[in-house]
Amino acid sequence: MNFRCAAFLAGGLLAGCAATPPDLGATREQVGDFSVDARFALRAGGPDGKPLSSGGRLTWEHRSDSDRVLILSPFGTGIAEIESGPGGAVLRLADGRTRAAADPDALIEEVTGQRLPVRRLPYWLLGRAAGVERDGSGRPLRASEAGWQIAYTYGDDAPGALPAGLTVTRGSEVELRLRLEEWRQAP
Repeated sequence: MNFRCAAFLAGGLLAGCAATPPDLGATREQVGDFSVDARFALRAGGPDGKPLSSGGRLTWEHRSDSDRVLILSPFGTGIAEIESGPGGAVLRLADGRTRAAADPDALIEEVTGQRLPVRRLPYWLLGRAAGVERDGSGRPLRASEAGWQIAYTYGDDAPGALPAGLTVTRGSEVELRLRLEEWRQAP
């Protein structure tokens, strides 16, 4: 697998579907630091303009000042890891190669040619986006922010439920789907 292809898979950490209701023992508004296990599917234009599709699994640990994302193949083999914080972002590939940038959005753009909203995704997962439209239970249903459209799905009807799925799109250029299988408090 070449560097650009593996890095594009790392970009797949952005996207949505439905799963069993996640439970952190807190409502969406109370969640701070968290960890999620998810499946993802990403479709986007590649660096050469040709469409690319990828999918797999990811584990994302989000803290107020940092993120760590482990990207796995559909079979559970480690592909890449992205760590970001106040000092910048680093992408490590399974073969030991690394790439660094000022922030994760710039890192993903550098290696894939697409500027993907990696920094905003944890907030979008929790329904903390601009332009949020809510359903009858007060949960985020859709949102629009900086040209991105975000759609939420839930595994139950609880008003404070965390999403079981998220779909993030930008026109017909990018579609990212996350199926959130497990939510946990960050260790």
